[in-house]
Amino acid sequence: MAYAQTPKKTGLPREVLEWLQSLDLSFSPKNVRRDLSNGYLVAEIFSWYYPEDFTMHSYDNGTSLAAKLSNWAQIERFFTRQQILLPKEVIDGTIHCKPGAAELLVQEVYCILTNRRLKTWLGGDVDFSDRGYQEQLPMVARSTASKAIKNNLRQSEMVAEPNISTIQGKIQAIVQRHLEDRRLERLQDPKRFGVKPTLGERAARLSSSSSRSMQGPDCPVVPQPDSPGKSRTSVHFKEMNNHQSPKLAA
Repeated sequence: MAYAQTPKKTGLPREVLEWLQSLDLSFSPKNVRRDLSNGYLVAEIFSWYYPEDFTMHSYDNGTSLAAKLSNWAQIERFFTRQQILLPKEVIDGTIHCKPGAAELLVQEVYCILTNRRLKTWLGGDVDFSDRGYQEQLPMVARSTASKAIKNNLRQSEMVAEPNISTIQGKIQAIVQRHLEDRRLERLQDPKRFGVKPTLGERAARLSSSSSRSMQGPDCPVVPQPDSPGKSRTSVHFKEMNNHQSPKLAA
């Protein structure tokens, strides 16, 4: 999902910011990615609409991974009871401070709790990576494969995910995306990468009229297939004598 530019540093639509301010929260989110990652502020937002389901003393406003996972486990159990659908990848992206995840989550929460639609939806295709930032950089300043892994795979993800195969799959996806981006860069600027044109690309191309003019009088003319509206040209074949030679007959 491609995010629209807004004058606010939070990257949120104005109506969402005004809604958050109207809730009289314990603190106003200045850095949405950081302030929403532990789930405490999300629980406080829901407590205004579901006070019986959220007792804030059971939530920890700490920054440790254990506090984040504990808070979000309680919130997700509430989502299951109330049949509130928030994509798991958006929640995980918010926990691990992935680019665009917290911004998308708070917009989804706004629409769920207010039953309103945003006038300016900052949605689109989001992979919660730094691809958008990398595309703004000149090609020489973009990340290598190892740097792309470091930028897009948080340490907290590796700690929170005990399954090594899952982590390996994430690394493979990051590398595959990096290689695809490099392939597109080579197409855009082949000289920078020293890509030489192939023999077919270097060969001169001649138009059909030019190729016909180069044919000499001795060049055979290949008969073309019949087309509607044109008279057929009769082709005469010389008859061959099929009688065997006396020598062969002997």
